[in-house]
Amino acid sequence: MRGSRTTVIYGVLVALALGLGLAVNQSPPLSVVPSVDNPGPLGLRALYLYLQEPGAPVSALREALDGPGLTESIRTVVVAAPSGRPMAESEAEALRSWVSQGGTLVYLASRNAKAREPHLETWLQLSEGPMLEPSSEGLPPGERDLAGTTVRVWVPVGAARGLERLRVSLDRGITVGRPEAVPLAGAKGAAVLWRMPEGRGEVYVLAGTDLAENRRLELLDNLRFWDALAARGPLAFDEYHHGTAPKQEPPSARGLWVFVAQGLLVGLFYAVSRGTRFGPPRPLVVEKHRSALEYVRSLGWLARRSKVERELVPELARQLRRHMHERLGIPLTLPEDEAARMLEQTCGLPAADYLAAREDLVRTMEQRDIRPSDYARLARQYARFENLLTGR
Repeated sequence: MRGSRTTVIYGVLVALALGLGLAVNQSPPLSVVPSVDNPGPLGLRALYLYLQEPGAPVSALREALDGPGLTESIRTVVVAAPSGRPMAESEAEALRSWVSQGGTLVYLASRNAKAREPHLETWLQLSEGPMLEPSSEGLPPGERDLAGTTVRVWVPVGAARGLERLRVSLDRGITVGRPEAVPLAGAKGAAVLWRMPEGRGEVYVLAGTDLAENRRLELLDNLRFWDALAARGPLAFDEYHHGTAPKQEPPSARGLWVFVAQGLLVGLFYAVSRGTRFGPPRPLVVEKHRSALEYVRSLGWLARRSKVERELVPELARQLRRHMHERLGIPLTLPEDEAARMLEQTCGLPAADYLAAREDLVRTMEQRDIRPSDYARLARQYARFENLLTGR
């Protein structure tokens, strides 16, 4: 029993040790950004320190190229396959103006056409070149670079003066479409280094960042190319476009919370309205509607109680005259006797009956109190006249 317990304890300790060892030995993935701050194989840290060690004026531009950082005191600017921030059109124009005034631009173009800067692409007219062939020419014995190849310097001018061979990646070359551009180095029709004049300055275009990477910096004549550029004067590496653009503030979540609260409120209302009630349901109340006769009786009782308003009596005469005007064309401005005569001629209603009803209405209006029976009598008379007018 004691031996098994000891075995279990030792097993747990061994597992913990293995776990801690794996956690400690896990190193972060190697960076592929060609930055002077990257000490990995694909970084440019070794080149930056190499040029800085003898006291050469080397710096890193960490501001936009159209700002105050790009001055005439800088002789060479290295733009190494930027992939963080996109280069703005104003920056490309400022860079081109700076080159035309006597500066030197070294553009290490990415071999991935989609990752290149469109404004520099338009200016330099870049396109992919043919594939390079593998070659180990010039490598010292024992030196192995399976992913690289050797290219020869065809035209040793400018920064390539005195150079013979360069070591680059075994990948595609690059083509510059400007007619004044000259290929300086390559292998069997595939160029990897171009030189193009621009005003009083010049532009060097390289396929990829191979000549500046830490892993191939000491091979063949790669370092001598950078020595020639550093000998011209202050050299600056563009680091601004390797950084990531500042993240924009996330939109306010207030609207989202309001939407969620509304959804919860609607769900709660639905649950309350459709949910099961606590306790037995109440009996259904049967509503009995009143008949139309009851409504008429109630209205009559209300009229008797409130008595007849005096304005209702002349309204009977005015309404009849409107019907006579609309149906028979009898003008409203005619006197009553003439209107009675025209009424008799058109529809056969005796003029005496119309005038008698008119006199009854006038007498009723002269009374102090108008009884409902008086109003009912007048309403019956004028209703009979309206029926004759309408043909009923």
